[in-house]
Amino acid sequence: MTTMPTGTIAGQGSKERDAAGPQPAARRNSAPRRTARGRQTRAAWTLAAPFLALFLAFMLLPVVWSMLMSLTDTKSADLRTPLSVSFTGFDNYVRLFQDPQFFTALQNTAVFVLVGLPLTLAAGLAAAVALDRGIRRFRAVFRVGFYLPVITSVVAVAVVWKTLLEPHTGLVNTVLGWFGIDGPAWLADTRFALPVMIIMAVWRNLGTVMIIMLAGLQSVPQSLMEAAELDGAGAWQRFWRVTFPLLRPALLLTAVTTGIGYLQFFDEPFVMTDGGPLDSTLSATLYAYKQFGNGNYDMASAAGYVVFALIIALTVLQFRVLRDKD
Repeated sequence: MTTMPTGTIAGQGSKERDAAGPQPAARRNSAPRRTARGRQTRAAWTLAAPFLALFLAFMLLPVVWSMLMSLTDTKSADLRTPLSVSFTGFDNYVRLFQDPQFFTALQNTAVFVLVGLPLTLAAGLAAAVALDRGIRRFRAVFRVGFYLPVITSVVAVAVVWKTLLEPHTGLVNTVLGWFGIDGPAWLADTRFALPVMIIMAVWRNLGTVMIIMLAGLQSVPQSLMEAAELDGAGAWQRFWRVTFPLLRPALLLTAVTTGIGYLQFFDEPFVMTDGGPLDSTLSATLYAYKQFGNGNYDMASAAGYVVFALIIALTVLQFRVLRDKD
């Protein structure tokens, strides 16, 4: 009597089960798994529902609504009679670029970005290098001191600066008077109003850039610096050839975030000068706010999307210039 190998019988049985499809026991087990997966899916949507509702109500819907208003002749009076609103295409954008006040606002914003952004990056990097290499004692005190303006309310900072720059009672002109210098009316003079705000913005944003740069400096491998020093590289060559290329990601991050913030330049001129004197501190976002306050919702929306386009353009430019090509 001959016996068949057990493995052969098992293999044939497995093939037959595969050919016959899922066994009744497997089908019985898959149904509870589908039910459990369905419960998990419903629970996930239930948990995400509040966030999705808030996102749709306060983020997505305003974006879509403002885009529609920028393409219509919506005024404040039309909110009661929305059927009277007419589609005008890109007429609001044409009118916007024909408005000399908007050109002044764009020019002020460009000056603020082109002057303030490099100054902020340079000052933040210099402060980070000083804290990392030069000033070792009281390092924590300096870190807190530089970072304190960042966590302070912009409105509070603007009010303090406005008080300090008062022409008759401010501390700045009082100190200048001790040396026989007659200080100007800083915020009422078209020559000084915008530079003063740039200096204030640089001082306020310095701490954020410094902290990110300092983290980048402390992540540079010491072995690279020692190897460069053994090769005869001086301090400047070590910084420019070794440290600075490794800081490129931190520099890109700070350039993008700070540049976006400067393009949305609003709080300082709104609190300190309301865009004056003679529109010398009027920014593009403040222009949009004023148009909205005057009931010109169409022009305000168009100005907002012009600022959005500028933010996209500046961000793309910064990525092309500062991205890590290695």
